Amino acid sequence: MVATPTIKLNTGADMPQVGLGTWQSEPGEVGQAVIAAIDAGYTHIDGAYCYQNEKEVGAALKTVFEGGKIKRENLFYTSKLWNTFHRTDKVAEGLNKTLSDLGLEYLDLYLIHWPYSFEPGNDLFPKEDGKIKLDKTDITETWKEMEKLVDAGKVKAIGISNFDIAATKHLLANCRIRPAVNQIELHPYLPQGKLIEYLKSENIAATAYSPLGSGQEPSLIKDEVIAKIAKAHGKDAGQILVSWAVQRGTIVLPKSVKPSRIQSNLQIVKLSDEEFAEINALKTRKRFVDCKSFWGLDLFKGDTADN
Repeated sequence: MVATPTIKLNTGADMPQVGLGTWQSEPGEVGQAVIAAIDAGYTHIDGAYCYQNEKEVGAALKTVFEGGKIKRENLFYTSKLWNTFHRTDKVAEGLNKTLSDLGLEYLDLYLIHWPYSFEPGNDLFPKEDGKIKLDKTDITETWKEMEKLVDAGKVKAIGISNFDIAATKHLLANCRIRPAVNQIELHPYLPQGKLIEYLKSENIAATAYSPLGSGQEPSLIKDEVIAKIAKAHGKDAGQILVSWAVQRGTIVLPKSVKPSRIQSNLQIVKLSDEEFAEINALKTRKRFVDCKSFWGLDLFKGDTADN
């Protein structure tokens, strides 16, 4: 079994570059996916309170820990603070719910899921007259509470997700502990080169979600260039997309519930300079996860360019 390459975070911790994504994994499937991932050699699992499957993930973790398949200290677990827990008196509550569901004493990484604060309550997506009910809590106030979680030893690192350059700059100007990671949508159809370079300049690691395109059109898996390179290596398109993400220095979260696919996604190949450049030269641009379409909030302002 080949060891997964790692990225050294600004905390000094080593974060495995390939992790199992659990977004959109159905109940009854996600637990088995986690067990299959650990069996395949994964040491990095990515989850979130909003995915509403952390109890099942927690049961799977209990199984692999008790079965001696992996020790807690050898597993890198990431979760995310949901938008309804952004008020200063709610942040610790959000984490405690996640830790309780997972059966863990600490997280290796805890992210602010979105740079939007929603009105607190039991509804994940509070709405009034069809519109999301936003809360006035500034993200920097939420961040101060995230920093306290590090101080308390409940999380080893904190970070952000879906933050553009402006939102990241706003946070960096008002923080004591710098974010270790920004988890964003990244793939050859949305390479976000300017954001990647900015994060690198600030020593913030970039994690790629939806690296295989989330099963949507236009299909990354069916892209002619990706397919050609995959054939040359005797691999599938998913393995090439994961390998490209690793080779550009990002952390990547392929999601699957099929044990064979979970295993194959961990098999990184070295792309030639020509192959890497060919993928980088793809002109198709598509953002598959845009909150404007599901919340009516125009965070990305239609931007699918390289910034």
